[in-house]
Amino acid sequence: MKNILFILFTLILSIFPLNASAEGNLNMSNFTSNQNVSPDICTKLYKTSTEKLFYLTLAAINANNFQTDEIQSKTGYILFTAVGKQYLATITKFSSTSAMIKISPVNNVYYFQPGIVLNMFKYIDLNVQFTPIEKIIRE
Repeated sequence: MKNILFILFTLILSIFPLNASAEGNLNMSNFTSNQNVSPDICTKLYKTSTEKLFYLTLAAINANNFQTDEIQSKTGYILFTAVGKQYLATITKFSSTSAMIKISPVNNVYYFQPGIVLNMFKYIDLNVQFTPIEKIIRE
């Protein structure tokens, strides 16, 4: 009886899949397949220093298993490779208390997986209050 219910439940789910998002267009395949990405989502402003944002960006690249190709701490840019394409992360001072990051493809063709940029921003969002080393020191 349990096997029949399981098969019936699986069959219903395969015919009528659950919609995980409220809008209907934010499923996982939208983040992992190549598509035209708006340059607007590639820029984000943080209320932190440029130095801290630079190190958080390096940590985000490492956490996402991307390859770091070049680091320029004085000018505030990081060149990295993700899924066979090179990207440039630029950190600039926006005001005395905030900094801005822009992640753009090196070839300036915005046809890539948006999950690359969104996962980087998600990592920075989660760790912008305290960097991992600050968390250890406070504990």
